Amino acid sequence: MNYVELVFTLAAAEDYQKDLLIAALGDCGFDTFEETENGFKAYMPENTFNQPDVDAALEVYKSMFGFGYQVNTIAQKNWNQEWESNFQPIQIKDQVYVRATFHEPSAGFPYEIIIDPKMAFGTGHHQTTSKMMELMLGAGFKGKKVLDMGCGTGILAILASKLGAAEIVAIDYDPVCYDSTIENSKLNGAHNIEAACGSKEAIPDTQFDIILANINRNILLDQMQRYAEVLKHGGDIYFSGFYESPDLDIIKEEAAKYHLEYETHLKMNEWVAARFKRI
Repeated sequence: MNYVELVFTLAAAEDYQKDLLIAALGDCGFDTFEETENGFKAYMPENTFNQPDVDAALEVYKSMFGFGYQVNTIAQKNWNQEWESNFQPIQIKDQVYVRATFHEPSAGFPYEIIIDPKMAFGTGHHQTTSKMMELMLGAGFKGKKVLDMGCGTGILAILASKLGAAEIVAIDYDPVCYDSTIENSKLNGAHNIEAACGSKEAIPDTQFDIILANINRNILLDQMQRYAEVLKHGGDIYFSGFYESPDLDIIKEEAAKYHLEYETHLKMNEWVAARFKRI
């Protein structure tokens, strides 16, 4: 599968300007972003890219600040080379060390996760993924049944496994993410992860103790009722992939319809990871 790459250059490259553009692109279906010195890059599958939708989403910002972008088509082999040249190991709260197979291990971390990202989103570098992982470190996963929606590389499912989860179902609509989750689960010895390719229709008719959903605001709103149907009373659900303002209040309002009560959230550069409880 080919991907579309948008390479943005901003006149001032202020963080808030990047965040506004990334939020608009997220609503258009872009789900992978990489910061650059003068802007950022955005990616989505070529078969879902719609130029008029992108133009309409960005129109409002043209009068607010200066930016431009170039559209490229990225083949799978080039995408992999791009990730390998830019992917550096990261640390989460001195507890988790995330690296690729081509990096050396690092001693002193309770949890090490090995990720070969390929074209799948979720190396821990993006604020949404790192903050989800940080929230997870403060929770109890031992013996729990977990659903990971929009699993990407499988990084959150793998962390759940290392934190003691008993069973994990990891779902993503992208076949590349499905394959990546299977591969990365094996790399980490996380044999209790069952991967599935699909969307909310792929969620099994069973009850989960914990749900992880790091996608984007619009998909979360669309799928929230299904999440609530399969989350046990008293179970926790973690949402990410959106901004604190105005998205968090919108998520709270929709969640309340399904008895999902807001508890707390973490923020980094306006991106949010939030925990709710089924009441």
